[in-house]
Amino acid sequence: MIDIDDFKKVKVLVVGDLMIDEYLWGSVDRVSPEAPVPVVCVQKESQALGGAGNVINNLVAMGTKVQAIGTAGTGKSGQMIFEKLEELGIKTDGIISEPDRPTTRKTRVIASNQQVLRIDKEIKKDINTDTFEKLTKILETKFSGVDLVILSDYDKGLITKNLVKHILRLAKKHKILILADPKSLDFCKYEKVSILTPNKKEASLAANMDIKSQKDLFSAGQKIMNKVKLEKLLITCGKDGMVLFEKGTDPYTIESKARQVFDVSGAGDTVISFLGLGLATGATFKDSAILANVAAGIVVAKVGTATASVDELQKALANNQS
Repeated sequence: MIDIDDFKKVKVLVVGDLMIDEYLWGSVDRVSPEAPVPVVCVQKESQALGGAGNVINNLVAMGTKVQAIGTAGTGKSGQMIFEKLEELGIKTDGIISEPDRPTTRKTRVIASNQQVLRIDKEIKKDINTDTFEKLTKILETKFSGVDLVILSDYDKGLITKNLVKHILRLAKKHKILILADPKSLDFCKYEKVSILTPNKKEASLAANMDIKSQKDLFSAGQKIMNKVKLEKLLITCGKDGMVLFEKGTDPYTIESKARQVFDVSGAGDTVISFLGLGLATGATFKDSAILANVAAGIVVAKVGTATASVDELQKALANNQS
């Protein structure tokens, strides 16, 4: 049995692509005369941390102590990264400003509780040598007392193969679990991390095979396990739950309970956050994955990038056991 109160004792280092999720909330009552598209009358705007920032949001919502490593641009969105981290009580000494790497900004237009459009503003390229050297020096100071490291890779150029190697060396030295949520098609970059958490589409691309059945899914999982030299792998399957792979055992399927899905934005962030929290408090891989599955079920029932509250999680876990 996982005690949610124990999450407050956990210290997590989140390394990943920080971005801003912007929402334009409005209503639609007509189609544009200029083109067959809806006209959205915007009634309010909101901004939130996205990408690795959403992992941080999920952890902070549970009272977890979090440290952050990443980059931010020097423009308005970059400044917002610093402001929103500080609002959460997160120190920003691990965030490097790169003038030539603007902060990714995803603008979602929401009307009648549905996303009708997304606009991405970003430049995808690897961090420069100077930033890499600064980050590696910062990382040396951040591992002391950490229970868990989460790599939140949105393939924007922060999580390079060399940075992962450096983090793994530190993790081995300090005996710390490394969980990675991959976006890169080259899964070899994550070789020997503790656990990898791709979704089914990402697993399909990484294994270079179509996944049309459970047999295909199991085959793809084993292929990734062998290729990336993993001990554990979790593949998320949306409304079909998730499948756990552990070296030396048969794949284990966790089904999602029927629920209404409004928005899957950030569901993967929730999964890796709660999987990590469960493991950091001493829970088994299976129990931690069940926890992550329940938490993800809460956030997909909300519109926009969202988190689960302690009360919501307690109620959902109670219902899951009944």
